[in-house]
Amino acid sequence: MQDVHELLPQPITLQVGLHWLDLIGVLAFALSGALLAVRKRFDLFGVLVLGCVTAVGGGAIRDTLTGQTPPLFLRDETYLYAALLGSVLAFGFGERLARFERTISLFDSAGLALFAASGALGAINFGLGPLGVVFTGAISGVGGGIIRDLIANEVPEVMYRRDQLYATAAAAGALAVLLLHPHVTPFQSQLGGVLTVIALRWISRRGWVNLPVRRLPGG
Repeated sequence: MQDVHELLPQPITLQVGLHWLDLIGVLAFALSGALLAVRKRFDLFGVLVLGCVTAVGGGAIRDTLTGQTPPLFLRDETYLYAALLGSVLAFGFGERLARFERTISLFDSAGLALFAASGALGAINFGLGPLGVVFTGAISGVGGGIIRDLIANEVPEVMYRRDQLYATAAAAGALAVLLLHPHVTPFQSQLGGVLTVIALRWISRRGWVNLPVRRLPGG
């Protein structure tokens, strides 16, 4: 006879939880990159390439900076499947999704938050110092978006989004992970970083906070 405890739902382990957070981030960034490709009228191959590169770019940077080579998406093809799924969904339903102006931004913010937090956690586990953790988290979050914009012949939005916190939000999320890590579980610290990024993105989108811009005479 089976033990009653075996019939109850088993708690999600830390490793499984982090794995699913990573996959959600990959899917979110794939949707973001592929939707931009659809809007620019890329063909199917172009949509798949831009979606996948956007999805795994930040993770590849994260893994390289934290000494995990080859990057995780090459060691676990689940990430590539998630990237392909997001790209195909964007290609198939791009017209419907494009009707909503904030759709791409929503997916992009989700990917930014998840990758910034996982990058910071990876840097902590690798033994980097505070600045290294914040830098790794920030570049992990914005890396895929920068690659996406360069391939799509756009100026990377991270360079001029003064009215919407983007790289700053990623850095703040990484800092939140760093500050929470000694006091809570790694999963909880990563979740705290994700919520920090999302909160800052939400606040800045409403114009409540922005970064200063220096203007030169005649500029």
